[in-house]
Amino acid sequence: MALKDTTNKLAKLLEEVTADLIKAENGNKAAAQRVRTGTIKMEKVAKKYRKESVAHGKKPKAKKKMATKRKPVAKKKAAPKKKAAVKKKTAVKKNAAPKRKAVAKKKAPARKTAAKRKAAPKKKVAVRKTARRKTTKK
Repeated sequence: MALKDTTNKLAKLLEEVTADLIKAENGNKAAAQRVRTGTIKMEKVAKKYRKESVAHGKKPKAKKKMATKRKPVAKKKAAPKKKAAVKKKTAVKKNAAPKRKAVAKKKAPARKTAAKRKAAPKKKVAVRKTARRKTTKK
């Protein structure tokens, strides 16, 4: 009975939202708000319906008795063995390229971060400039 109740509730919500949607198209702001809230409610009911319908579909049904008898069906011949398919698979394996061994890659040396670069002060070399005197030859 739960599935029928959910179906009826979903149909009722759909009718209400459809009616309010027409009003909202004409510019009714209150109807537009009702449409937005109604779609949220419909979403919740639709999720509930999906769960219930899946559960209802999984329930085993009672087997009905057949009123008429079926005609006997002729037996089919057994399918031939699939040896040919196995041979094809092995042929593909032989032609495939050999797998490469995994080689461990060496990591590049870690670079200094900006903070470390700023922390290490550079040595400044003092350079003296000397003025040369110009001498004039007499």
